[in-house]
Amino acid sequence: MGSVISTVNMKGGVGKTTLTVNLATCLAKYHNKKVLVIDLDSQINATLSLMMIPAFAKVRKKRHTLGYLVDKAIEPNTRKKFSIEDLIIYSVCDIEGLDLLPGDIELYDEYVVSQLLHQKAIAEQESNFEQVWDNFEKILVKEILDPIVDEYDLVIIDCPPNYNLLTRSAIIASDFYLLPARPEPLSVVGIQLLQKRIEKLKQKDRISAAIDIQMLGIVFVLSGGTLLGRYYRRIMKRVQEDFGNEGLFQTAIPMDVNVAKAVDMFKPAVLVTPNSSGSKAFIKLTAEFLEKFQTKAIAS
Repeated sequence: MGSVISTVNMKGGVGKTTLTVNLATCLAKYHNKKVLVIDLDSQINATLSLMMIPAFAKVRKKRHTLGYLVDKAIEPNTRKKFSIEDLIIYSVCDIEGLDLLPGDIELYDEYVVSQLLHQKAIAEQESNFEQVWDNFEKILVKEILDPIVDEYDLVIIDCPPNYNLLTRSAIIASDFYLLPARPEPLSVVGIQLLQKRIEKLKQKDRISAAIDIQMLGIVFVLSGGTLLGRYYRRIMKRVQEDFGNEGLFQTAIPMDVNVAKAVDMFKPAVLVTPNSSGSKAFIKLTAEFLEKFQTKAIAS
């Protein structure tokens, strides 16, 4: 069976997408894993880290994006009948086993969702709006993934930096989650907020039985300058005290301009500059990730 992993933090700019695409690439390239990256963020950074803009424009024009599947879940009677297999881009960046379900800058309209679910609540007189919303949240991402999840070793979801419908639905559909962070106070706050919200989500009576998500660990994607000194170590120590050694990846990603430059090439850094310090760290992190993942997967 394939495993679903969400990469998520409530704060943006913590290296979430960079972690997602480089980890997925290393898993496929160096460990022969079959991996699907799903871009759940309307900023489509993961998509544009794996394919060029003209290619994405053609895909979006044909509605071959995640946005179509979300629309289909909201309004099942849509005329076009694409399946998720029709929309996946296989062997992105010419890496066999590395596939992408592209995101979209317009994933869904919250007002339209609310309106349709309200109408459904009225039609189902025994249900109230909150129950209908919770049920939709529970199945949205899961039902999108169900047809293909077992064709992959790992499905990695790049979540948006907020706690919207899609983020919550991705968390519910996931077996594990990764928490990228920077050694900065606001990034740590993002970790704490996410932890509280996941616990609250688990405690909701109507869906608690469906959620069995576990944290794989916190990955520090480092900032530059003075943060690499005493201040960085103080933040790291605080997080280590809160989560313990098991909750923190020992491999951190150093500040490396090559990682940023790779974005201009529409490819992950581990392909553009494999010998850079950042790429070597991602390769090492991937080995640590697999060890943690396999241990937790066996235990569960």
